[in-house]
Order: sequence, then structure tokens, then C-alpha cells
Amino acid sequence: MKSTSSPRNVRGMSLIEVLVAVLVLAVGMLGVAAMQALALRGGQGSLESSQAVMAANSIIEAMRANRANAASYVYNGIAACGTVPGAGSSLAGNDLNNWVTRLKATIGTGVGDTTTCGSISAVGGVYTVTVQWDDRRAGGGATRTVVTEARI
Repeated sequence: MKSTSSPRNVRGMSLIEVLVAVLVLAVGMLGVAAMQALALRGGQGSLESSQAVMAANSIIEAMRANRANAASYVYNGIAACGTVPGAGSSLAGNDLNNWVTRLKATIGTGVGDTTTCGSISAVGGVYTVTVQWDDRRAGGGATRTVVTEARI
């Protein structure tokens, strides 16, 4: 029997075919990496929104615990976004200081953060808590807000 696998009949992949296959694989992997980055940014935005809702609820619960002095919690922190209210001799002052400090630590970039702030206003027994932050890191806009209303 004659062998048909002489060096002349043996065919393999050329270098160009290998390079094209590597190029197609590289483009596919870049697409996967871009989708992963987009998913991480979306997850960051969701995390910050959840933290803002929890922060708004925490100050509302602190106000309900100190119902007799609920009017002392009115605070326009959005007008002075870079500042943290000083801890005072009252429970409301301490609660506000802790609330804004935690906002800046969890949603913002830290204590010197000038984009994360909160505000509390009252109209006829209905308190409106507003939390505002910069959402560009998560792929959103420069100003994102969560507004929560509660009757105390």
C-alpha cells in the first residue's frame, strides 16, 4: 500500500489564517470586557441609589424617635453641599452631623466630598428628605437625587 502523506500532500494552516483567528478572538474579548465594564458601572449606580434610600430612611427614623424636636432636623444641606453640620449639644444636631458624615462616607468620596449632600424640609408636618450626589462615576449624570417624604 502506498502512503499518501508525503510532505507535498500535507497541508496545514498558514500564518495568515492563524493571525486572522487571533484577531477575531481579540475583538470578541474586547467586546466582553466592554460589557463587563458597563455592568460594573450599572451596579455602582444601583448601590448608590440603595444607599441613598437607606440614608433617607435612617434620618426619618431618627426624627420619629425624637418626635418632640422633629422641627430641629430641618436642614438645607444642598445650599452648603461641601460642609458637614457641626455636632451640637442637642440630639438633632448630633443626628444631622452623623447623617451627613455617613452620606459622604458611603455615597460620596469621603469627608471632603463637595458633591454629596442632604437636605430636610418641612411643610405642615410632612418632612421631605433629599439626598443628592454625583453619579458620573457610575455612568449617570452630574447630579442625581433621591427624594423621600414622610409624615412625622
